[in-house]
Amino acid sequence: MPPKTIPLLLALLSTALPLRAETPEDPLAPWRSGVTIKPVAPDQQRHSIHTYFNLSPESPDGKWVLFYTSTAVDGQHGEVRIRNRASGEERVLVENLDVEDAHRAACQQWICKGKSIAYHGERNGEWFVGVTDLDTGKERIHIPGRLSCWGQPNGDLVPLYGPHWNPGPHRDLELLNAATGEIQTVLTADAARAAYPDWFAKQYGDQPVSIFFPILSPDASKVFFKLASNGHTNGNPRSKGASAREGLICYNIAEKRFLFLRSSWGHPAWCPDGTTIVNTAFTLIDSNTGKENRVPGLPVCRGDHPSASPDGKLLITDSTMDKFEGKATDWGIFVADARGNSHVVIDQFDNSHGARSWRVSHPHPVFSPDGKRIYFNVSSGQWTQLYVAERQ
Repeated sequence: MPPKTIPLLLALLSTALPLRAETPEDPLAPWRSGVTIKPVAPDQQRHSIHTYFNLSPESPDGKWVLFYTSTAVDGQHGEVRIRNRASGEERVLVENLDVEDAHRAACQQWICKGKSIAYHGERNGEWFVGVTDLDTGKERIHIPGRLSCWGQPNGDLVPLYGPHWNPGPHRDLELLNAATGEIQTVLTADAARAAYPDWFAKQYGDQPVSIFFPILSPDASKVFFKLASNGHTNGNPRSKGASAREGLICYNIAEKRFLFLRSSWGHPAWCPDGTTIVNTAFTLIDSNTGKENRVPGLPVCRGDHPSASPDGKLLITDSTMDKFEGKATDWGIFVADARGNSHVVIDQFDNSHGARSWRVSHPHPVFSPDGKRIYFNVSSGQWTQLYVAERQ
């Protein structure tokens, strides 16, 4: 899919307005026309995959883009690299890494104000979490028997959990301080069971559970997560039956109290206010109460990995296009006014090829830290490639 400028038709409404009336701001205006879309790393015979819709692959200072690369057909063995946005220079920060799938890749993320990256994967039969510093390119922290989920790029904390298919002794939520190497347990799985005993009994009975996929709020005062149980599985990490994963629990770390339980996970992401969670179908959840409100006048997407712009004025997601007069194999990138009633589709593409992983790569669109670019994965050809859409 070559670089392109997406022509979008505007319906211009002429309305008689009283003198001095102000036209409401249209946060979608920069995305309605003149959007340039191109591969981040063009002309490369390899997969290039950004990790997820919860965090941007662009460094906080806007200089680098972080992604996972692989020349394997299934995309499940490769490297973690950074690429200079201006010069195209690339640096390999992590080599010889096996990953669970091409869906989340190495869960690579910026931390420590962009001075380091964190990631997880398997090497020599050992699953581990690593931290590598940009200045040295050396793996400074190596934590065996854990996986990592999303912290915040300008913070030092990375949430850890035991592998969901075989957590061993690591069933609780830990926080790694990537600056010091200190690991602290902040919540136990037993405490979650005690807080919601009826739900746990219904979902898991007496099966052992572990905390899975914890995501920190922007100020790191809160976290939400799933629960997982491997009680009836064979422990194969690359299988849909690797574990039974249910629920969405939100917890206030600072105040040490549970906030709400939602029976289904969806695809949640924190909004920049640190209080609101955006979930599928453009649903906003108050993290303090669990109360939900759907943003009015926006489409219900399928696939649907939503997140918010850094200023909170826009929401973005991806969707298969069969509900929008397209093919089920086509996906679109939807940008919506967070107030509702208006959205645009900035790109549409075949997404049925790319890495032949058991869990395939999805677009997972996400904004840059300054809100001027949108990154997403495209699987329209042999290679899954990371693309960037940039407004004028």
